[in-house]
Amino acid sequence: MTSPTSTDSIRVLLAEDQSMVREALAALLGLEPDIEVVAQVARGDEVLAAARATPVDVALLDIEMPGLTGIEAAAQLTAELPGVKVVVLTTFGRPGYLRTAMEAGAVAFLVKDAPAARLADAVRKVLAGERVIDPTLAAAALAGGANPLTDREREVLRVAADGSTNAEIAAALHLSQGTVRNYLSTAIQKLATRNRAEAVGVAREKGWL
Repeated sequence: MTSPTSTDSIRVLLAEDQSMVREALAALLGLEPDIEVVAQVARGDEVLAAARATPVDVALLDIEMPGLTGIEAAAQLTAELPGVKVVVLTTFGRPGYLRTAMEAGAVAFLVKDAPAARLADAVRKVLAGERVIDPTLAAAALAGGANPLTDREREVLRVAADGSTNAEIAAALHLSQGTVRNYLSTAIQKLATRNRAEAVGVAREKGWL
């Protein structure tokens, strides 16, 4: 995908499940003379199809969406449409999200309460090949260190988060109950918590789930 010329608008895909927020962001970006929101979706699992249906330069993805998270959608876009630059937006200023988003292929990470001008500027910068990261989150991510959980431990904690029993987790992830217990025990130990509920809470707070 080529960068827009001086006479072209930057084509933006906006993915946000809250309609009022999505419409407000679209309206703000629409005020910019060189930016055009050409597609909007409310679910993470609609992002890739929308980007395929309507060519876009930049995708603005919320983290918390039904279907797929913004980070999961970012990974899909990066794999299938690597020419699309991904900007992750979130109300959750958690440093772990930043690291995970970048690993998924995002080139920018901003909190939603950033000024509109900063968002528009970020859209322009990522298209020019730059990375844009909220400075406060960047400092927190460096201070917080890497996510100590393996992918499997994160999966088990995600399923455990809704109160599922070991048997239910095992069935959902096609594991034995003994294996589930081991993953939970290891995760609890790594996070220095007393039980699975505390482990889920800590992992969520740090943006590791």
